[in-house]
Amino acid sequence: MKSFWCEQAWLPDGIASRVLVRVDRGTITSVSTVDTIPLGCERLYGVVLPGFANAHSHAFHRALRGRTHSDGGTFWTWRDRMYAVAESLTPDSYLRLARAVYAEMAVAGVTAVGEFHYLHNGGNEMGEALRRAAADAGIRLTLLDACYLAGGIGQPVTGVQQRFSDGTGERWAARVSELREDDNTRVGAAIHSVRAVPGEELPVVAGAFPDRPLHVHLSEQPAENEACLDAYGLTPTALLHEAGALTPRTTAVHATHLTAGDIALLGASGTGACFCPTTEADLADGIGPARELSAAGSPLSLGSDQHAVVDPLLELRGLEHGERLRSGQRGRFTPQELVTALTNHSSIGWPDAGRIEVGARADLVAVKLDSVRTTGCAPDQVVLAATASDVAVVVSGGRVVARNGVHESLGEVGELLKAVL
Repeated sequence: MKSFWCEQAWLPDGIASRVLVRVDRGTITSVSTVDTIPLGCERLYGVVLPGFANAHSHAFHRALRGRTHSDGGTFWTWRDRMYAVAESLTPDSYLRLARAVYAEMAVAGVTAVGEFHYLHNGGNEMGEALRRAAADAGIRLTLLDACYLAGGIGQPVTGVQQRFSDGTGERWAARVSELREDDNTRVGAAIHSVRAVPGEELPVVAGAFPDRPLHVHLSEQPAENEACLDAYGLTPTALLHEAGALTPRTTAVHATHLTAGDIALLGASGTGACFCPTTEADLADGIGPARELSAAGSPLSLGSDQHAVVDPLLELRGLEHGERLRSGQRGRFTPQELVTALTNHSSIGWPDAGRIEVGARADLVAVKLDSVRTTGCAPDQVVLAATASDVAVVVSGGRVVARNGVHESLGEVGELLKAVL
């Protein structure tokens, strides 16, 4: 049994002061307010939020940070650099890289990550490396194993893409079925994109694991939409709808270049939308219709994608700021709506996380109220000012995993990254 005293806590019905959270075997057993701090409990100062969910990650992309800007380029030239990194990785080097990346997430407040995994290398060794890396970093993993069968619509896989491919949807499903879940790991599925999965294979992938999360890159680039319309006479969203891939367990990642009809299909089906604002800005992808999707019925989540930045609070603000730039209006999302997106663990298969309440997983993130960035902030607006540098203590499943930017068991994350990069 553990206890955490929170100076202020972000509870489902609002912020409360002097909150005592009791935990047993990683689960919250009671939440109450107290006048006196009990002896022996961990004190968490500032505002304590539920653990953050990083709903979209490509761990190996972290190796590209700060290395792709010398000649400007495009999404497609960036992709060529990404392929070169993918070609170089082995299970051992990927373990070391992913461990450092997940540790970087942990000190920033992430307690669960959805890893959109297509670096298969002919088997499950790379996926097992990710499982171990997340356990070492003290965060939960949802391995979203992606089907990747084509190098573009109507094009075969070539070069490094061949290590991503299982050949057919059935062989992909057979390999994924060999992956086992554990206390720290969920296994989900992913359609890489309509570029990488032929139309006739989409129903196979969509129906392979009907009780697990299903993620898909959707309409990230106008070129994808144009190619899909030329080949199928449908938008990517409509093609996925015809294949039965739009469901409440589905999350569309990026969802940037959508028609009004696309938005209606996604919302009516309960398909979620994961925005990755720092990556979408870095790659000049565009700004997606987040407010319209939410209003239509699509739950929102956030991801760091290629890890141009690992700072969930910047992703949260990027969601709101993108809406302000797109609409010319402030306050497109309330702070509560933004925190709901930030803590959307259901999108990656952990519905018992993301809330400070009895029965939820004991994931707590204490954010400072006295830093140079946050001093003077109203507690219920601190997420509009704080950064990952203001994360003081991170608790994952009832265990402290990071304090003031240092990982409790792995140490200085910068040294981990330096060793592998």
